[in-house]
Amino acid sequence: MAEAAHRRVAILATDGVERVELTEPLRALKEAGMDVAVVSLKLGEIQAMDGDVNPSERIAVDLEVADASADLFDALVLPGGTTNPDKLRMDETAVAFVRGFVEAGKPIAAICHGPWSLIEAGAVKGRKMTSYPSLKTDLRNAGATWVDETCVVDGNLVTSRNPKDLPAFCEKMLQAVSGAAPRANAA
Repeated sequence: MAEAAHRRVAILATDGVERVELTEPLRALKEAGMDVAVVSLKLGEIQAMDGDVNPSERIAVDLEVADASADLFDALVLPGGTTNPDKLRMDETAVAFVRGFVEAGKPIAAICHGPWSLIEAGAVKGRKMTSYPSLKTDLRNAGATWVDETCVVDGNLVTSRNPKDLPAFCEKMLQAVSGAAPRANAA
């Protein structure tokens, strides 16, 4: 991953994010030498959760989504937890941010309930994907083919089901980010 040092990745999350679905991809990306920014609905900190219901650590936000653009990044990570993506899909600015990555064809890695933001951005029709099982009907209704697999790669989309899938998810996410064309304004 010789070009990894010039890659910049956004992790879009807000309060209620499943802690390990944010921290493990963050760690993997940083260990690969990539610049990573936590992007959220507001500056400050977001409240992460363990097991979707137990408050865990607070995570610093690097950039407010209103000030962010897909042009600033090479890839996007969408962690889950149920509350996090539910809040994000209801925020027009967050959905527009996701849509920017979709329209640019940049890598997007979504785990657990993270694909809810992709549904809202109109990005799943005709795609093969996985997710937390409760999203199966939502994804199918939006035109995706849902499968129960550890990790699914369909073009620029990488999806996984839950925290147990994080090793495969992080591996495929790194491959997708490393293999994509760098953004036009990369240093």
